[in-house]
Amino acid sequence: MADEPLELGEISFSDWHAHTDKLAEVGFLTIARRLPSLVSQAMRMAWRASPRDTVATIVLNLLGGVFTAFGLLATTGVLTALFSEGPTPDRVVAALPSLALVGAAAALRTVTQAGAGWAQSRLDPQVTRLTEERLYGLTSQVDLVSYDDPEFHDSLQRARLRGVAMADSVVTSAIDVVTAAVGIAAVAGVLSVLHPVLLPLLLLAVLPDAWAMVRSAKMRYATLYALIPANRRKWIIAELLADRDPAAEVRSFTMRGFLLRMYDAVAKAEQDVMLGLARRQTVAGLVGEALGGLGAGLVYVALGVLLAIAAIPLAVAGTAVLAIRSAQNSLANLMYATNRLYEEGLYFTDFLHFCADAETRLPSSRPIPMPDRFDRITAEAITFTYPGADHPALREVSLRIDHGDVIAFVGENGSGKTTLAKILSGLYQPDSGTIRWDDTDLAHVDPDHLRLRTAVIAQDHTRWPLTARYNITMGTDKGEAALHAAATVAGADEVIADLPHGYRTLLDRRFKDGHELSGGQWQRIAVARGFHRDAALLICDEPTAALDARAEHALFQRIRDHSDGRTVLLITHRLASVRYADRIYVLDHGKITEQGDHDTLMAHGGLYADLYTLQATAYR
Repeated sequence: MADEPLELGEISFSDWHAHTDKLAEVGFLTIARRLPSLVSQAMRMAWRASPRDTVATIVLNLLGGVFTAFGLLATTGVLTALFSEGPTPDRVVAALPSLALVGAAAALRTVTQAGAGWAQSRLDPQVTRLTEERLYGLTSQVDLVSYDDPEFHDSLQRARLRGVAMADSVVTSAIDVVTAAVGIAAVAGVLSVLHPVLLPLLLLAVLPDAWAMVRSAKMRYATLYALIPANRRKWIIAELLADRDPAAEVRSFTMRGFLLRMYDAVAKAEQDVMLGLARRQTVAGLVGEALGGLGAGLVYVALGVLLAIAAIPLAVAGTAVLAIRSAQNSLANLMYATNRLYEEGLYFTDFLHFCADAETRLPSSRPIPMPDRFDRITAEAITFTYPGADHPALREVSLRIDHGDVIAFVGENGSGKTTLAKILSGLYQPDSGTIRWDDTDLAHVDPDHLRLRTAVIAQDHTRWPLTARYNITMGTDKGEAALHAAATVAGADEVIADLPHGYRTLLDRRFKDGHELSGGQWQRIAVARGFHRDAALLICDEPTAALDARAEHALFQRIRDHSDGRTVLLITHRLASVRYADRIYVLDHGKITEQGDHDTLMAHGGLYADLYTLQATAYR
């Protein structure tokens, strides 16, 4: 059994390797063609983050290139003076003015590079903040139904996990590309000024190195792509060995040795592949170095020929050597920055595509004001289908809710109860049909205005990593009296009384001095949250799912007391709690099949009567 392979099944690619296949297939020319677009996108993002720091970074890098060129030209003057005839002291003295210019150019280049680095270091956090605000501003505003769309969710995951993380790196890489290109352009300009034939020599010297760098990068991308399954498998085994959840069973079933053997097998296979990559990269580097040496030899031969025929003076030849060396350094920086920019640009493009798609999903402007209260809510012929679903979740649903009523939705799982409640609370927009508060059609009202007048107590409520106070008030400030009243009605005051810091207790054990609640305690906090809203419509969706029988009975009694003069919509499978509702709607496969009060529905003998009798029988 020790040699039996671990069957992990098909696992999708990690979002961190989503584009590795593209990187393994492209050539440098493809990257070069996309480069201007990527640089343009990065510069636009940088400009929106901070125009001042963007301008400073670019201008200072350009000035650095100018000072590089000036220093090389001044070097010609130094060499000319030193190579001239005459006594050595006289030649040194003659070289001093040019030498001073070389020193000044070097000092100025150092200052401008330091300034550019400072401006760029200021730019990076501003770009990160801008992209994060844009992403989360959109994710918190798109229609809720977008999160039920698998394509939207996948796009969000790619944008969130790596797209945002790449934003500042894309800007940095774009600036590095521009800086390196400016350095090469400065050297090319100097060589053109010194002698036109020197420019082709520059290409001869740098092209072999460029080939070796591109070749090595492609090898690495292809290898990483091939290793993705092994990396996934190793990561899964590592989680089993180091995560808290499986820790008990790893020990109970003595799986340590088995998992370590599997981990070692995968790790060794990965190691062998990486060692092979290192060997091939070394060979490519040696070939590049050999070709580079050959190119350099040809350059020196060409310079020797030019000197022999007196086409250029010795000082110019010396400057050309220094310039070519400088260009080779700039080329190395350019190739590295270009590869990084292309890779990061693919993930950054995911972020841009997500933002463009999310903007099409934002609610449209709706100018009609929302009434503060209602006498009657009516829903007529509501139909709703989830993205990608084959059948509607609701079909031609119509109902009415009068002010002050306690309304109950009843039905089996998947009947559409929660979906209908989300439509009534403005979280989903129906595909067809109308919902009105009196004469106001909610299709023409800002959904946020509707949500401000609706409170929802959900079964799958969020356990906010905030203080107990904020878990109830949700950032609103209605005063201490409203806070304590809501907590008392929900029974949450008993929970908070046992907390070490009362309402100031942080409800998350992951943080220092944080405190964790039980499921039932969290349920009471969530109920208090709904009561604190004091909204015109209170929707309770399985509010007692985590409570014991005594707490459930007490909570329903509180809800009935709290509903005096308020409108309550109750969704629950525990039918003994809805028998006192003013009207009960029974849903079955997205349709309302029965409605009436408890006695009427029991006399009807339909689905409600069957479900109620089934539950009641279990307690006899």
